[in-house]
Amino acid sequence: MKDITTTTPASARWRVGVDSGGTFTDICLFDEISGRMEIWKVSSTPDDPSRGIAQGVEQGMRECIGATQDPASAVAYLGHGTTVATNALITHRGARVGLLTTEGFRDLLEIGRQKRPDLYDIFAEKPQTLVPRALRFEVRERLLHDGTVEMALDEDAVREAAAGLRAAGVEAVAICFLYAFVNPAHERRAREILEKELPGVFLCASREIAPEFREFERLSTATVNAYLGPIMQRYVHRLSPRLENLGLTVPPHLTQSNGGVVRFEVAAETPVRAVLSGPSTGVVAAQVIGKAAGEPDIITFDMGGTSSDVALMAGGQCARTNEAQVHGYPIKAPMLDIHTVGAGGGSIARIDSGGLLKVGPESAGADPGPVCYGRGGEESTVTDANIVLQVLNPKHLLGGRMEVRRDLALAAIDGMAERLDMDTMATAQGIISVVTANMAKAIRVISVQRGHDPRAYALMAFGGAGPLHAVRLAQELGMTRVIIPRTPGTLCAMGLLLTDLRAEFPLTRLMPLEASMLVNIRDAVEAVTGEVELWFEAEEIAQDKRGLIRRIDMRYEGQNYELSIDLPDGPISEESLASLRAGFTEAHKRLYGFAVEDERIFCVTFRAEAVGQVEKATLPSHEPGPEDAAHAIIGARQTWYPETGCFTETTLYARDRLRPGMRFDGPAIVEQMDTTTLIPPGVSARVDATENLILELGQ
Repeated sequence: MKDITTTTPASARWRVGVDSGGTFTDICLFDEISGRMEIWKVSSTPDDPSRGIAQGVEQGMRECIGATQDPASAVAYLGHGTTVATNALITHRGARVGLLTTEGFRDLLEIGRQKRPDLYDIFAEKPQTLVPRALRFEVRERLLHDGTVEMALDEDAVREAAAGLRAAGVEAVAICFLYAFVNPAHERRAREILEKELPGVFLCASREIAPEFREFERLSTATVNAYLGPIMQRYVHRLSPRLENLGLTVPPHLTQSNGGVVRFEVAAETPVRAVLSGPSTGVVAAQVIGKAAGEPDIITFDMGGTSSDVALMAGGQCARTNEAQVHGYPIKAPMLDIHTVGAGGGSIARIDSGGLLKVGPESAGADPGPVCYGRGGEESTVTDANIVLQVLNPKHLLGGRMEVRRDLALAAIDGMAERLDMDTMATAQGIISVVTANMAKAIRVISVQRGHDPRAYALMAFGGAGPLHAVRLAQELGMTRVIIPRTPGTLCAMGLLLTDLRAEFPLTRLMPLEASMLVNIRDAVEAVTGEVELWFEAEEIAQDKRGLIRRIDMRYEGQNYELSIDLPDGPISEESLASLRAGFTEAHKRLYGFAVEDERIFCVTFRAEAVGQVEKATLPSHEPGPEDAAHAIIGARQTWYPETGCFTETTLYARDRLRPGMRFDGPAIVEQMDTTTLIPPGVSARVDATENLILELGQ
């Protein structure tokens, strides 16, 4: 990334974050000079997401800041988060992809680790194999574990495979050879041949995307990257001209799963690193907001139109992982530890063959959307239930810009109620209860199953539907405090203005953590840090904006999985090794409850994370004022609550009129353009110094 101060016009002062979801596209704008922040929201365009993004940026600049001529020329930075990659993976709408692998390993994609997705579910199915067997080609070549060539690459076999792949009409090819992470020569040569034989086809060599050991996981990562490559390239190639036509003069950036951003062209080559692009920046923003609010231990709850994403932050930091299962596919890439479940405002409610109510994971999306949108949707959704209960405004959304039809939603849920032999309002509330249970299950995965008690954490809710369901979810989990940020419906877009450029470079080199291996350990560390320096130069990061984090994945001799331990700054010495040993021992005790003092410890994978610091939006703090919130009242509405079993008079508050220090009690509803916050009976609310809405639940 070029230095903003030298590549943008003098008039450019706005930093823009764009989060493109399945239902809405969110825009967050920050003035670098005054600190002013504005938000905007438009419907997504699933047929071509780039169109909705360009429209959202243009409308946001015109409506929020009054830009008229070439509005994008006032933009000093544009960051973008997208669900294009993850949606293509979920729906299996990726490219037609082929595979080139070492002779004898053609079926590794299906063999995997010979594990069922669910140990106790005999009907559980493995995810669809992304490469049909007919498109997997073996070639003769073999490297030994130390990278020594035992059998040279059969280049004629590569050309024969290319002919077969060409005849099959593949759009992408993954290349994964045994021990290529040690010696990439064969993969590199095979790629050179395929580039000549298959012009225009997306190519991905495993060493380029995941230079780490564990053959199946490396193969899976390369395959997923190839599967998504043409999709992401088409997306970027459509979006870039639209932004240029608006007058954008700075290079746009896209979020990765690790919460950092990279240039569009880099993201197009490594889409596997962006499968959590959308939700990752929401977690980044939550970290900043939690720190400012004095809440270091929080569970984030991001509920949009299609899914809910949850993450746990202990001590103000979200856990990171270097390998995860994403929608059933193992991926070796740095990412925030985020768990996703198909539960959003557009999640469809159905009655299964056993007569039971189910909600999700299928979603009505943006078009036709929920029944209440009046665009032809016929299946009831979570949003329809909230409209019927009048938790949501029964006449319009988005601050009056989007009309809704309660009569249509009521008719749809009434038909479902008849089939269930239930009251209509009880059925609507049942939809809310089922989706709440689905989301609670997701939070238990990242908390209870990992030794954390959710009752010791605050729940930070955001996304367009998060604040609407936050209290119900907290009640389900026994949590007593909920935090609603100032602009929760566009928090992921805001997070794009709070993050840095990031890239990680791994290298697997198995060696014992011993003084006799000091030179080897130093060489491995220097190898990955050397790649970081090259990245800094390529991105043109100024010297004073460069950051470096070094880690080593370590394990006891004989263990199968590693713990990632921070490497102290400075030259590698025997003191460094002692610090690594102490860090590993402490981490092992914390995770497993014990450590073996005399056991040999092995270094496995060396990692260097590059951080390119950029200017960020700031969160203003205000002195608390009067507690009386009467000035923020804008009316009242009859809302149905399970606590009362009937419609109950509910006070309506405007979020933009709430000031720090104000307090009020439920039943209440807080409305704003980007979301609605439900405060049921028995729950109190106050506004803190950073304008977060803090909800306190009764014990």
